[in-house]
Amino acid sequence: MRYKILTAIILPAAALASCNSAATGDTAPSPSSTEMQSGVPVGGERVEVQSQSPFDVASYGAFDEPWALALEPGTGVIFMTEKPGTMKFFDPASGRMGTVSGMPSVAYEGQGGLGSLAFAPDYETNDMIYLSWAKQDGEGTKAVVGRGTLVCEQADACSVDGLTEIWEQSQTMPRPGHYSHRIAFSPDGQYLFVSSGDRQAQTPAQDLSNNLGTVVRLNLDGTPAAGNPFADRGSPTDQIWTYGQRNMLGLEFDSSGNLWALEHGPAGGDELNLVKRGSNYGWPERSNGENYDGTPIPDHSPDDGFAKPAIGWNPVIAPGGMVFYQGGMFADWQGQLLIANLRTQSISRVTVNAAANSADEAARYEMPGRLRDIAVAPDGAIWVIEDGENGRLLRLTPKE
Repeated sequence: MRYKILTAIILPAAALASCNSAATGDTAPSPSSTEMQSGVPVGGERVEVQSQSPFDVASYGAFDEPWALALEPGTGVIFMTEKPGTMKFFDPASGRMGTVSGMPSVAYEGQGGLGSLAFAPDYETNDMIYLSWAKQDGEGTKAVVGRGTLVCEQADACSVDGLTEIWEQSQTMPRPGHYSHRIAFSPDGQYLFVSSGDRQAQTPAQDLSNNLGTVVRLNLDGTPAAGNPFADRGSPTDQIWTYGQRNMLGLEFDSSGNLWALEHGPAGGDELNLVKRGSNYGWPERSNGENYDGTPIPDHSPDDGFAKPAIGWNPVIAPGGMVFYQGGMFADWQGQLLIANLRTQSISRVTVNAAANSADEAARYEMPGRLRDIAVAPDGAIWVIEDGENGRLLRLTPKE
């Protein structure tokens, strides 16, 4: 395995942090005596939060517009994409930091750049990793997904070998926004789901001749999966699982196998949706918000024929990523949804009820900055990344 090779050549954590800071331009974490206790990652720097916060927070370096994070199965090493087109990793067990080469050329403009990363369901046998990004295509851009093999043969460097595009948005669009391009795998490991945003064009989301404003369901090689609701209509309609969606920056399965999508609304109208085969979520015909120019959009109504959000937010939270909590540190939160928020600089804790298509925001916890993504470690700790230049990697544990 790649990681066994890597661990055989580990350098001292302090030396690696110093070396990588100079080599990559990242801010290396400074050791803190309060974070050196048993079971706590090396080199954390304590972060002050509000006194009523349930979290103790420690920072483990700052990164260049981090966009997504994922923990490597079996090791807990944290890999992070950076929007300009780079990927980094941090090993909580040793304090090692490093850079991942083999990244694609990205269209870094507006909301575009390097996006999601996800480890294949059978990663521990094939080392396959999936990435999404915005790609230049003539005068415009489109979101794409690719996959390759993650190889780590040095303590501070890995590479993605053989990265190959396997899926793309069916239309090139002029505006660099609403890519969505979040990745999720079905619990049985058989299918790849990708959120495909409306690219700020609105009306394509109701047009089944393209795959914008949709969630697509694919085989692991990016081909359309059998059993999709519009499979008889040809490409790209045969990819579509659901449609009528705007800009989905969260896409996750709960422990019961239900898929949920977290969607940026217009001015008001952020929403969480239960993703059900063949459903139309109404965008831009319906939204519980309004257009940015103040023109109204009809609200959802019981008889409008569209799938309804389980919960909506107005004022908006401007959500980033999300994760269903499973772990021992916050035992009362099992199965609840944690949302990393941009505008409100907070984490929302949400209970969901798939049978009733309902959800409730149980609590909202203020954080020091805008949050872009969130993940849960095997030990139950919560990891988040902040948005923007010098966005920090933060570890959240129960307040002592």
